[in-house]
Amino acid sequence: MTRVRKAAVDYGLYLVTDAGLTDARLHEVVTAAISGGVGIVQLREKATPTRAFVDRARALVALLRPRGIPLLINDRVDVALASGADGVHVGQSDMHVGDVRALMGPDAIVGLSVETPAQAKAAEHAPVDYLGVSPVFATATKPDAAPPWGVAGLCGLRRTTRHVLVGIGGIGPVNAAEVLHAGAEGIAVVSAICGAADPLAAARALRAVVDEVRMPVRI
Repeated sequence: MTRVRKAAVDYGLYLVTDAGLTDARLHEVVTAAISGGVGIVQLREKATPTRAFVDRARALVALLRPRGIPLLINDRVDVALASGADGVHVGQSDMHVGDVRALMGPDAIVGLSVETPAQAKAAEHAPVDYLGVSPVFATATKPDAAPPWGVAGLCGLRRTTRHVLVGIGGIGPVNAAEVLHAGAEGIAVVSAICGAADPLAAARALRAVVDEVRMPVRI
C-alpha cells in the first residue's frame, strides 16, 4: 500500500501510544482516537519483542491507511520498513535522522525530538518533517524528560525555526490552546487519550480545542 502523502498530514492532534496504558486495548484505543479526531499516530513499544512489534504495526497500518492517517514508529526503522509504516520518530540518542531518511526514503515522514534550544538549532537543516518539542510541560509519562520548555520557550523556538512543531508533554484540554497559540502546529498526547476512561470523548475534547484555535477570525 502506498504511504500517506506528507502534504496531507494533519499534525493538529497527534496520538503517541503507551503499551502500559493500553495493554490489550491498543486497537480499540486507536480506533476511538481517530474517530475522535486524531490525525496522526505514533506506535511506541519500548519493551515489545520485535516480531510482536511488527505485527502490531501492520495491524495499525491496515486500520489507518484506508483512512489517510499516517502511522509512525518510535525509534525502530527496521519495524517501520517491515510493517510498511509511513515514517519514524526518533530521539536524540536514536539513529541519526540523516541515516533514518536515507533508509526510509524521501516520501517517509521523519520526526525528531528536541529537548533544548541547542538541539533545535542543530536540527534546523536536518532532513526532518517536524520537531517534537519535548516536554512542553512537566509530565509523569516520561520521568527522565528534560526540564520543560514552557509556553515562553515554545514561542521562542517558533521565532527561530522553519520546522513544523509538535508539542508534547503534560498537554491536555486545559492547556492545549496555549501550546497552539505559542506557535505549535500540533499537540501530541499520550495519557490524555491512552489513559482516559473514554478515549473517544477525550480525543473529541482535544480536537475541539485544536479546531477552535485554527478557526479563522471573522470580522
